[in-house]
Amino acid sequence: MLPHRLKEARIKAGLSQQRLGILAGIDEATASARMNQYERGIHTPDFALARKLAQVLNIPACYFYTVEDDLAVLIANWFTH
Repeated sequence: MLPHRLKEARIKAGLSQQRLGILAGIDEATASARMNQYERGIHTPDFALARKLAQVLNIPACYFYTVEDDLAVLIANWFTH
């Protein structure tokens, strides 16, 4: 869930992996690689970082964690309106 939704939200926001990582507070030297690993599901960001990523992407953090895809869409749409 989180990897797919993270990538989807990042693309929708028009941000590169590196830019999103930097805006969320990840060191510039590792931002792209770490974001790539999160989007591929190799590693999972801790909740504090997920909250920062959500803040940068202007979505609630629960969007990343809800089990139902339909609910995730509703959450994202509600939050951005």
